[in-house]
Amino acid sequence: MNLDSTYKYLINASVFAVLGIILLALSFVVFDRLTPGKLWHEIVEKQNTALALTAAAMILGMAFIIGMAIHG
Repeated sequence: MNLDSTYKYLINASVFAVLGIILLALSFVVFDRLTPGKLWHEIVEKQNTALALTAAAMILGMAFIIGMAIHG
């Protein structure tokens, strides 16, 4: 394995990682807009555990879908 192919794999991994993070952030923004009220305010200030678990499940689900889509 030569150095050029190593750089190629590092660049590909970096691009896909950034793309995945952007897609995950966008999906979280959409989820925040679809839920009533301000999500962060409900979770942090009002200690809404049910909403925090729902948001965590959405994040894990979207991360799995994005990861599988990128991985092929």
